[in-house]
Amino acid sequence: MISQHDLVLVVDFGAQYAQLIARRVRDAHVYSEIIGSEASVEEILARRPSAIILSGGPSSVYADDAPQVDPALFEAGIPVFGICYGFQAMAQALGGSVAKTGQREYGRTPLSIQNSGKLLATLPNTLNVWMSHGDSVSRAPEGFHVLARTAGAPVAAFECRMRKLAGVQWHPEVAHTQWGQQVLEHFLFHIAGLAPDWTPENMVSEAIADIRAQVGDSRVLCALSGGVDSAVAAALVQRAIGPQLTCVFVDHGLLREGEAKQVKEDFVEITGVDLVVADESERFLGALEGVSDPEEKRKIIGREFIRTFEAMAARLAGERGIDFLVQGTLYPDVVESGGGVGTANIKSHHNVGGLPEDLQFTLIEPLRTMFKDEVRAVGLQLGLPDSLVWRHPFPGPGLGIRIIGEVTAERLAVLRRADAIARRELANARKEREIWQFPVVLLADVRSVGVQGDGRTYGHPIVLRPVTSDDAMTADWAKLPWELLEKISTRITNECAEVNRVVLDITSKPPATIEWE
Repeated sequence: MISQHDLVLVVDFGAQYAQLIARRVRDAHVYSEIIGSEASVEEILARRPSAIILSGGPSSVYADDAPQVDPALFEAGIPVFGICYGFQAMAQALGGSVAKTGQREYGRTPLSIQNSGKLLATLPNTLNVWMSHGDSVSRAPEGFHVLARTAGAPVAAFECRMRKLAGVQWHPEVAHTQWGQQVLEHFLFHIAGLAPDWTPENMVSEAIADIRAQVGDSRVLCALSGGVDSAVAAALVQRAIGPQLTCVFVDHGLLREGEAKQVKEDFVEITGVDLVVADESERFLGALEGVSDPEEKRKIIGREFIRTFEAMAARLAGERGIDFLVQGTLYPDVVESGGGVGTANIKSHHNVGGLPEDLQFTLIEPLRTMFKDEVRAVGLQLGLPDSLVWRHPFPGPGLGIRIIGEVTAERLAVLRRADAIARRELANARKEREIWQFPVVLLADVRSVGVQGDGRTYGHPIVLRPVTSDDAMTADWAKLPWELLEKISTRITNECAEVNRVVLDITSKPPATIEWE
């Protein structure tokens, strides 16, 4: 029932922060989605947005191949807010001027406010904002009031109250910008006049109503992994249809140490769902034999999941049959799999781009519009315990995408031992809640020379990838204590004979993704 809510469309011009903009809008309890800049005005308006935000991007608006904004967008009567490149594209489309000033601004930049207007109301006269630009708006379009300036941007913000149009040269969505969230909310509430009604309570009640309307009295299978996404999805569907739901846990042989036992025992005790366990480890490993390409691995795992659920449905169906399958698909999965107009396919998530074309089920995806922290909020609203809601995310393809190279039983055994050590030491140090996720990666196709027991070794490297994040759309590497990292490294090289080197991945997202594959 998302149509009941105001929709903010974030038009992505190739910005590294487009997902973060959408997330910040959600922080203000307003529903948002991302759409690519290739979308036409007709495609944008067909979504019936209540407001539009134009993101930043790497181009110069006057370059021949730069994405442009159709001026017709501003004649539709919909409030529009431009950020960085989107601000410049708006200015140019409406008759303003954009030029290279010769004074680039990157990072923290002092801003001076001359006329607060609605957009910058209640803010101090000077503040630090996060800039990333070489071009600047030199003249605002006719009818716009200039609100602020910096040393390198004579027009750093403007607004046209009558047309409900506004923009800023800086990035209000990043944490480094002072008063950034307030600027976004001033646009959403004071200029666009939207309603802050995207709340966990509404998410739960509307998801339950949607599920009941979709399912009727049919039987439903739920793909349960034991992670927070599938657990919350299962809890929502159970709340909606009760005994019509059967959860299926597929042990695909790609799980971490102790994970199957935890799902089989703990989850059932917590939720009381009807759970069927399918041990399909041989099936998955057989299908992955000889495969090293990450996209192919993801698609094979997605296909084998579906084939397993189809077989399980046939076994459990009886006379009525089972037509529906529940998945814990999230909005970041959809975005990264190219599931939107003009959005790039970063990687095919097994439950989106990895699904077989001859899928026999109708999918129920109650979390498809949610970010991870919204899923956690819904889980708490449903009464799920903290131990389940705050569990670190674990990808559906499991350790299959944490082995760089072919997935084999021997390589899985090495990675399981290393992963268990890292997780155990993180828990002993009581650092679990300080990080978002802690992938441990085996570089199976890489070897390096080492010395162990006074002898030469030629072993595999293990990569530690602890990250912090709010929603998995952007992330930074976690600054864990050196003593903890040293202890993890020492234990792995001592206890995993095949490993002679442990390295730390200190790359943010972007440019990297959290998982290596």
